Amino acid sequence: MEWGMANRLSRIIQPDGHVLIMPIDHGYFQGPTTRLEDPRQTVTPLLPYSDALFVTRGVLRSCIDPESNVPIVLRVSGGTSVIGNDLADEGITTSMEEILRLNASAVGISVFVGTDYEKESLLNLSKLVNQGERYGIPVMAVTAVGKELDKRDARYLALASRICAELGARVIKTYWCEDFEKVSTGCPVPVIMAGGPQADTEMEVFNFVYDGMQKGAIGINLGRNIWKNDYPVPMIKAMRAIIHKKATPSEALDIFDSEKAKSASKAGGGRRRDDYADLHG
Repeated sequence: MEWGMANRLSRIIQPDGHVLIMPIDHGYFQGPTTRLEDPRQTVTPLLPYSDALFVTRGVLRSCIDPESNVPIVLRVSGGTSVIGNDLADEGITTSMEEILRLNASAVGISVFVGTDYEKESLLNLSKLVNQGERYGIPVMAVTAVGKELDKRDARYLALASRICAELGARVIKTYWCEDFEKVSTGCPVPVIMAGGPQADTEMEVFNFVYDGMQKGAIGINLGRNIWKNDYPVPMIKAMRAIIHKKATPSEALDIFDSEKAKSASKAGGGRRRDDYADLHG
């Protein structure tokens, strides 16, 4: 692997081989998502605990301090919205020159295997990989499913992940599923878990993240189950313990509860997530 490519990947994937990426790119097709209306307020207290940030160029420019040393994975696909005809009809939105100007460590693009736009999205990935390899920029392929959540099974995700790896993606972001080892073992490049919709309980999140780590994932790219939580900083601290310290779900819950109690006490006992902006910068 060329030095530049290896160096950029090493900024994201930590020395232990694991990674916690914080995604706040949801607005590129959802608009002002609940609790991501002000991306700066949402992400600022979480940056110290994030190994990398997955973000669009617009939010990067307007909401992220350029003095931040958190590596950037730049979202470079788009062109559709939740009120449009088909979320799968995406294109590449950002030039390689812009990616380099913004000093991104990697780029991310969605692919929609099994949709009417399968070919277009896979060719978009291939074009981006060709450009990325030329300039030493790693590409993270996101196995998107649009509104068809029933596709999140091992057979489908293993197929989509393997195809993306075959086309040259350096990292795959895909969903956790039952029998997740079928996805990770069939994919020759690192696999990172996506979070999906907000779970009902913290323990539900800890359980699937732990299971995925035991079955071959190198980390998470998980946003809503962190920043939609009433206590996002305790939540990301508990996640880091699973990712980087091999904590079990029960140990992660203990960390979450302990950190939540500390934060609630400092904030006067209220369950206001805005308190974290004051407590953590």
